[in-house]
Amino acid sequence: MIYVLREIMEQEVTELWHKDTDLQGVEVVVLPGGFSYGDYLRSGAIARYSPIMERVIDFAGRGGFVFGVCNGFQILCEAGLLPGALLHNANQKFISKNIYIIPDNNSCAINSALDKERPLKIPIAHAEGRYYAPNADLIEMRQNDQILFRYCNEQRIVTEEANPNGSVENIAGVCNATKNVFGMMPHPERAADDELGNTDGRIIFESLIRMIKEKKISVYN
Repeated sequence: MIYVLREIMEQEVTELWHKDTDLQGVEVVVLPGGFSYGDYLRSGAIARYSPIMERVIDFAGRGGFVFGVCNGFQILCEAGLLPGALLHNANQKFISKNIYIIPDNNSCAINSALDKERPLKIPIAHAEGRYYAPNADLIEMRQNDQILFRYCNEQRIVTEEANPNGSVENIAGVCNATKNVFGMMPHPERAADDELGNTDGRIIFESLIRMIKEKKISVYN
């Protein structure tokens, strides 16, 4: 994640440790994938109580952008910054492969610049990626355009066969009601470098960075 943001996207990156209590003035907080605390208890459940998370929660509450990928997504759900939860994959196995996702809308920073007709090939690598939320929450999320991405096939059709982990309604990513906190299970940073032969993930970062720059301009003007 650091490599892609710094070298590919040419952004200034401040590395923060989970025991830090100062965000050092960053404009966006990015929680990367990984296996925090060995994924014991539930993925992200212990990391949610790392000291820096109090600052992240406060930052998000004041409108700051927060983006979590895979384990970062799990942590944001455990912290209550995103609705729903990530459960064990339906097949009870770790899944690592390329899948396709399609933007559900263009309502927020992370997907505003994406083509809703173009599926994106993005890798997944998780054992607890099955998104779940109660039906009442799903209804509200659909009405508020909080569903960011859905798993689909290469022809952009959302099907049961294209759902790699059993997520409800093929959901691959969501945002909060105020649309400044985002989470997704697929890894866009693993599909952003020309050397890998796939740059579909780079478009997601471009969308987020463009929106942040536009927000800064409107604030200072």
